[in-house]
Amino acid sequence: MNRRQFLGVLGALTWMGLSRRPFGWSLASEAETYPFRLPPLPYPYEALEPHIDARTMQIHHQGHHQTYVQNLNKALEELPQFQSWELERLLSHLSDVPSSHRTTIQNNGGGHWNHSFFWRILSPTPSEPSKALQARLEKVFGSWAAFRAKFLDTAAQLFGSGWVWLVQTPRGDLSIVPTANQDNPLMPHITPQGKPILGIDVWEHAYYLKYQNRRTEYLAAVWQVINWAQVEALLG
Repeated sequence: MNRRQFLGVLGALTWMGLSRRPFGWSLASEAETYPFRLPPLPYPYEALEPHIDARTMQIHHQGHHQTYVQNLNKALEELPQFQSWELERLLSHLSDVPSSHRTTIQNNGGGHWNHSFFWRILSPTPSEPSKALQARLEKVFGSWAAFRAKFLDTAAQLFGSGWVWLVQTPRGDLSIVPTANQDNPLMPHITPQGKPILGIDVWEHAYYLKYQNRRTEYLAAVWQVINWAQVEALLG
């Protein structure tokens, strides 16, 4: 899909009254706008052990995620015209944000959204992807094993800090997309832009206390706590 076609899709959504949630899904309640708040984890900090340790989860949530929320709110203090916007709308319309604040909103708004997504894509209850989900991904990637290998290899090979996503475009296509820093596929400069279905944090702060520089071990471990029912629900 080229840019003109994509803008046409967004225009149609706007006409339908859905422009505030252009990809049809939001982590936050419809009423959540500035000031944003740190969401509670849906499980205790120790719930993902031994795969992800409690101390890492606590620092990741109370330290890193909280800081993104604080910095996002600080930036929006100076942008009253955007204080009524939901976070997904801000991130998918970054070009509307003044250049003086755009990078701050991109980094910290992205950090808030990404982590809110990440906590809910993990679960302490072991699960397996359903046969229907596996079959759907097989149509795109050839086999479930091929999808898993490509996703985890993309995450392992990502240089520096960032995320790896399974993305569904407005046309329904599925792609594995790496992003740097706290960028995500909602943002207009990411190709393809679309709805995140699965995302894994590969910043070192997500794993360094337990795994040090052994990113591949972390990726194998975090794969064990993916909430596949949530992934399938997002895919629809």
